[in-house]
Amino acid sequence: MLVYERDFAELKTKVDELEAFCQERHIDLTSEIKLLRERIRMLEEEIYQNLSAFERVHLARLPERPGAMDYIQAIFPDFLELHGDRSFGDDPSIVGGLATLEGVPVTVIGNRRGNDTKENMKYNFGMAHPEGYRKARRLMQQAEKFGRPIITLVDTPGAYPGTGAEERGQGEAIAQNLFIMSALKVPIITIIIGQGGSGGALALAVADRILMLENAFFSVISPEGCASILFKDPSRAREAAEALKLTARDLYELNLIDEIILEPLGGAHRDKTGMAERIKERLVYHLKELLPKQPEELVSSRVARYRRVGWDFIL
Repeated sequence: MLVYERDFAELKTKVDELEAFCQERHIDLTSEIKLLRERIRMLEEEIYQNLSAFERVHLARLPERPGAMDYIQAIFPDFLELHGDRSFGDDPSIVGGLATLEGVPVTVIGNRRGNDTKENMKYNFGMAHPEGYRKARRLMQQAEKFGRPIITLVDTPGAYPGTGAEERGQGEAIAQNLFIMSALKVPIITIIIGQGGSGGALALAVADRILMLENAFFSVISPEGCASILFKDPSRAREAAEALKLTARDLYELNLIDEIILEPLGGAHRDKTGMAERIKERLVYHLKELLPKQPEELVSSRVARYRRVGWDFIL
């Protein structure tokens, strides 16, 4: 929880206590209490609409922020999870399977990070191993075979950098995903729902449409990592976050994403149901736009899109 979020919670609690006290003592301060609530709301709105890049990074990392499974369960109630990469094993930090969206069969893939310490450990904090990316690739190729659009939900600090992951071909697994996704003949929609870290995020984000939640971020490196490398001082992470241009607003202005999905005031965790409904509405909108396109048109448009922004390295 951000410091000012805790302060707002305490202010609201104090006003609630004042209201209860007045009711108990039969004191009429209705207009004054209403004015206090309105001032708190206006101050909260002013602060949350003008967050710095680093403050948005903190919001994207909140443990209570909805993750891929929260949205999958809310948007795709018929979701059927599939497992394994048919090579090494099943990586639980990547979740994927079959579902329908307004009657349209789709393949859904996302990063799973967990909501508490036990789940964080189980899902490796959302950092996938090579088998996770190979599972995603298998499901995407299956989707192409059966003509199903692909929806990916990105929320990861990055790919797992451990020795075992490197020994099993982490870099190659990510590179294969980039190559395969660039040529898939079905619509691909990516939503950055939280952290979009480095190649681990990009491995699920070569898409026809890239949408970002208002307080998500998408970056080649974390602000702390950037500050450590460039400034030799991790305490300058706030400065690095501004320089990285990693917020949804920055990326939209740079034409690197297609749309910003607004969040409830204070973040997606404030209204998980409402946030899921908003995401579903935008998914349906973009899917209807993409479905009539011919496979060759999808691929050529996708290739042109990434060449336009200088991402020739994946093509």
